[in-house]
Amino acid sequence: MDDAFFPALIAVLIVSLISLAGLITLGMNTAFLKKALPFLVSLAVGALFGDAFIHLIPYALEEVPGEMVVPFCVLLGIVLFFTLEKFLRWQHSHDLPGELEVDLAHGGHSHHDHPIKPVGSIVLVGDAFHNLLDGIIIGASFLISPEVGIATTLAIALHEIPQEICDFAILLHAGYSKKKALLFNFISALSAVVGLVIVFLFADVEGLMPLLSAIAAGGFIYIAGSDLVPELHEETTTSQSVLQLIAMILGIGIMFGLVMLEH
Repeated sequence: MDDAFFPALIAVLIVSLISLAGLITLGMNTAFLKKALPFLVSLAVGALFGDAFIHLIPYALEEVPGEMVVPFCVLLGIVLFFTLEKFLRWQHSHDLPGELEVDLAHGGHSHHDHPIKPVGSIVLVGDAFHNLLDGIIIGASFLISPEVGIATTLAIALHEIPQEICDFAILLHAGYSKKKALLFNFISALSAVVGLVIVFLFADVEGLMPLLSAIAAGGFIYIAGSDLVPELHEETTTSQSVLQLIAMILGIGIMFGLVMLEH
């Protein structure tokens, strides 16, 4: 267990550092950013689906007796992530609305001119729960094997990059300064470490890891299918659609490549 903890901790810290991705946007052209995000989202879709169906579900099926247990846990994961999104009002939109474009271009508002809007707190609280689950999922994956841990970390990281860029824009729009938006977003991201510690505290509970893997797979399927794919369908041009398909296949291919390392 100790051998798996430190690689998992490094992975969680790397994912947490992605919360600082908003820094990149300040030096980027907004038009280029809007073109790049659909590619990143497509890559994340392929990685999330790939990790769920290539790594997490097969592992759970091998380890859990009973035909209905794993399907039930996958569905439970879908329901849990739907519930979290519904009641915490997660914002996984990867579009940058006009108001957010202004915020990215000019670095947010002054607190003296604009009070903090409630949406900022909602995003931070929602992300804290989200990142807590990420830490649990990463920890459980590294307990399965280093290869599954790397695959899961990569899938989560690819999803986090566009999400954190948009969260940063939302925090600027809510009235936070650039420094406070980055700081609070990073603090929220560190809840993943708490999730990691929780997993390793209960790692010896028999049969827990396969069940967590199946639940995580359900969460990945929900995020990719419910939050990300609809965003991609908003782009109707042939060239962009082909690019999205290539990126999605690339994401799946990366997951297949990582599973080859296990053998």
